[in-house]
Amino acid sequence: MTEEVTLLKQLQSSTSKDDAFKELLNLYKERLYWHIRNIVKSHDDTDDVLQNTFIKVYKNIDKFKGDSKIYSWMYRIATNESLTFLNQKAKRLQITSEEVQELAINNLTSDVYFEGDAIQLKLQKAIATLPEKQQLVFNMKYFQDLKYSEMSDILETSEGALKASYHLAVKKIEAFLTSN
Repeated sequence: MTEEVTLLKQLQSSTSKDDAFKELLNLYKERLYWHIRNIVKSHDDTDDVLQNTFIKVYKNIDKFKGDSKIYSWMYRIATNESLTFLNQKAKRLQITSEEVQELAINNLTSDVYFEGDAIQLKLQKAIATLPEKQQLVFNMKYFQDLKYSEMSDILETSEGALKASYHLAVKKIEAFLTSN
């Protein structure tokens, strides 16, 4: 029995759920943090979204059927929570999702948790110009080095479509970086 199956059984058992959940947190907290951070940009917002993600995971672990890997399922929740957060923020501020992204990029320079230099900031600005799906695919491939098969599970899209999205994203980013 694989570790993941064992962990899943513990998560779905009322007697071992809390301990298993702590183990799940330790295993995936950092990876999910950076996945969310690449989407929402701000450290504080990332912490909020990460907390919401783990609350959803905890509440819904009994509904997880094991059709995909646990981390793929959690990444899907984290992605959806991140996009929902950005859309709610846009609605609350009465601006577009693109303007929320622009605001987040502009705030990166004052974010004490952003350790990037001018080149990394320029890259983040280039990524922010991409459509939502291309941003997700680029971030998952470039920053997290996920395989297309893993991204396919998470985003529920074919590998071919993901490869095309990544290729287009790279071309657009190159064009942005050379013209700015």
